Amino acid sequence: MAVDGLLLIDKPAGPTSFEVVRQIRRALKVRKAGHLGTLDPFATGLLPLALGAATRLVPFLEGLDKTYLAEVELGKETDTQDATGRVVAEHPVAVSEADLRAAAARFVGEIEQIPPLYSAVRHQGRRLYELARQGMAVEARPRKVTIYRLEIKEIRLPRVVLEATCSKGTYMRTLAHDLGRVLGCGGHLAALRRLAVGPFPVDEALPLAEVIHHPDLARERLLPLADCLPFLPALQVDAREAARLAQGQPVAVPPPAGGLNGRVRVLSGGRLLAVAEWRRDPRGLLLAPVRVFPQAPE
Repeated sequence: MAVDGLLLIDKPAGPTSFEVVRQIRRALKVRKAGHLGTLDPFATGLLPLALGAATRLVPFLEGLDKTYLAEVELGKETDTQDATGRVVAEHPVAVSEADLRAAAARFVGEIEQIPPLYSAVRHQGRRLYELARQGMAVEARPRKVTIYRLEIKEIRLPRVVLEATCSKGTYMRTLAHDLGRVLGCGGHLAALRRLAVGPFPVDEALPLAEVIHHPDLARERLLPLADCLPFLPALQVDAREAARLAQGQPVAVPPPAGGLNGRVRVLSGGRLLAVAEWRRDPRGLLLAPVRVFPQAPE
């Protein structure tokens, strides 16, 4: 049985994201597999895996927003900006709820982050964490990210629990560190759980151990290719149109009643045939394939 689709994993603390992929490949006997965004070893929560033919969907999935539940410990800064690092500075914590809310509000919207020294960001071809482990402290260039929502869920000083929805590339460790700096007492990320990736919630994920011990259950819960891009409108085509699209040729298809809306997922017989987009042509409005899945299973 082909294993093609998205598998939602609830990652425990401990393994790296790469190790989770390795374990799933072995348990489900699948050759191609990849994840949609790294979770640090100490973090838990949603780790969507693209298996088999679904790996070809990764370019359409890797930019999805992510939602986290983060516990920040104020008063202590670490060299990794999280609880796995060495404490490098300590300060008293004398902040009010109003201080916390005012500081958190400063991070909503487009902001600049300097990736932490212990991160996979590259500097002159090498990972920052490799340089840091060799004692070479190189500061990465600031990067623009977007915090769409940042809510304070609980205050138990010196700890604060935040829920954030953010863009790809956002470091929650850095957010915790920068929040502590704004408050004047320092801080680091004490715990992290990913709650969602785009439209996929952790509530629908399977614990890693359950997948390892019950691979048949994982196969049953696999999201088929046709359901892997729910944020794209679905468009059904007939056999003639499907044959042309499968060959990479555009077709003249009436747009949906709601009008044009960027890319669509093209379905034929319940299968994902292609991801396509509307293009204007001297011949009129055409639906042109961006990526074709002629052998996509049901």
